[in-house]
Amino acid sequence: MEWLIDWLSSLHPIMQGGVAALFTWFITALGAAVVFLLKNDVPDSVMDSLLGFTGGVMLAASFWSLLNPALEMSTESWTQAWSWVPVAIGFIGGALFLFVIDQYLPHLHLNAPISSAEGVKTDWNKTVLLVLAITLHNIPEGLAIGVAFGAVAEGIPGADLGGAIALAIGIGIQDLPEGLAVAIPLRRSGLSRWKSFTWGQLSGAVEPIAAVFGVALVMIAKPILPYALAFAAGAMIYVVVEEVIPESQRRGHTDKATLALIIGFVIMMALDVGLS
Repeated sequence: MEWLIDWLSSLHPIMQGGVAALFTWFITALGAAVVFLLKNDVPDSVMDSLLGFTGGVMLAASFWSLLNPALEMSTESWTQAWSWVPVAIGFIGGALFLFVIDQYLPHLHLNAPISSAEGVKTDWNKTVLLVLAITLHNIPEGLAIGVAFGAVAEGIPGADLGGAIALAIGIGIQDLPEGLAVAIPLRRSGLSRWKSFTWGQLSGAVEPIAAVFGVALVMIAKPILPYALAFAAGAMIYVVVEEVIPESQRRGHTDKATLALIIGFVIMMALDVGLS
């Protein structure tokens, strides 16, 4: 790990965030590429467990890598008793941002019929709507990576390169089942393996863009950092509660999905604490 930290340290902060998010995009593509290896469909219980795992990683990352550092940083400009204020503002703002996008962006939840598409009514096909749904998830993930690397660049107390790398690794791990979760339904609907893979990996393309934006934003306006970290956390938790957990529980494999969520949470917590 030391060689990775040394190598990233030699890069410009925007490059650091971009490289980290390119890694998560690559893992998304790796997950989507599983369709080339499958002869039979993935059992629902496995998919639900993978979604539960994803939710656990996202929940742990939201606290350990985003909310907790945001609280520590906010004490620099606020008293201890009121240090929660910028974090609460950012957290609510992130959730509201995803809520508004969810209301207007046409998208389709995993394994849902086309008649259940949400957002503005459109004649877009199921493939595009599915990809847009996962892309919506990946915006806060990319932003979280960018903000974390931006905090390191600005020398914020409590922010270190190991922690930012841990966040990128954790998000990358949970992007593996996300890529698969897009590609498998598309394969089920009759698309070729190649098209299923192409659309599945495309859902992760937004992460490098969001990461670069996050780094640049923090470097331009350092005082907004606690708000930005909490904003990313609020957006991620909104996604987990609104879609990831309900989808993992919808087909009756509640125990497996819940245990997988616990495992995902612990792995992300261990990564953050161990590498920070």
